[in-house]
Amino acid sequence: MKITVVGAGNVGATCANVIVQQGLASELVLLDIKEGVAEGKAMDIMQTATTLGFNTRVIGSTGDYSKTAGSGVVVITSGIPRKPGMTREDLIGTNAGIVKGVADNILKYSPDAIIIVISNPMDTMTYLAYKALGLPKNRVIGMGGILDSSRFKYYLSQALDRPATDIQGFVIGGHGDTTMIPLTRFATYQGIPISTLLDAETLQKVAADTMVGGATLTKLLGTSAWYAPGASCGALVKAIVLDEKKIFPCCVALDGEYGQSDICMGVPVVLGKDGWESIVDYKLNAEEQAAFNKSAEAVHNMNNVLKDMKLI
Repeated sequence: MKITVVGAGNVGATCANVIVQQGLASELVLLDIKEGVAEGKAMDIMQTATTLGFNTRVIGSTGDYSKTAGSGVVVITSGIPRKPGMTREDLIGTNAGIVKGVADNILKYSPDAIIIVISNPMDTMTYLAYKALGLPKNRVIGMGGILDSSRFKYYLSQALDRPATDIQGFVIGGHGDTTMIPLTRFATYQGIPISTLLDAETLQKVAADTMVGGATLTKLLGTSAWYAPGASCGALVKAIVLDEKKIFPCCVALDGEYGQSDICMGVPVVLGKDGWESIVDYKLNAEEQAAFNKSAEAVHNMNNVLKDMKLI
């Protein structure tokens, strides 16, 4: 399969590198608007082929969308990254125009592609791609919940002093510091409910640390993180390319599920070769549903900016 990653910054290049190393594409196109960056990073990745033992052909391009023709999956990471003190919402004005332009150009050459959105604010950018492109909803996916869930499991592993790979946990809702919802009630360690292993105060701290996980890294790094986002994108692409039928929390268009409509938000979905195939109902309790509704209200408010900008 041919895969395109738009945006050759830290996240895009890391995502491309993960995809290539896992052998998920016969050809990968890395595209950016900054002269020479995509070409240089593509060459750099290709020069690891003999060392790492992969056969994917990696092509870099400065703004030439014709090279992306025939892509089965397209990952959109383009946009300005978050800086210290910035919220994801602060990015909407700039990134909305970028994402819409990218999505329109991609569809000219790859009309059957599955679109994965990473650009922030991710929920609103996913909603923009879904509404502006008119694609079937299963072919537009926002990658936020996988990353948030990996951070949730990291913080749980630190609190338990156990390997994160032995922990199951999901984060749903909006991909924002105040809108994501770590589902502590459903978290388990080797099948054991973590609520029986950690006290309520510790669980609350884990949830709070998860919610500001991205901001914590931005403060430390001076820009958005890239290793975990790139790996999370790779896991999403793998589930699609290999038709794995895995359940991951992803930002998708809701039509009554979890009590919400006309919105793209993070919920557990089954992923396969056609994109997301179904939404899994976790049967939220009253407190969790109230948090989800509050998250949805915040996302709706961000989406209204798109209407004010006449982008949808």
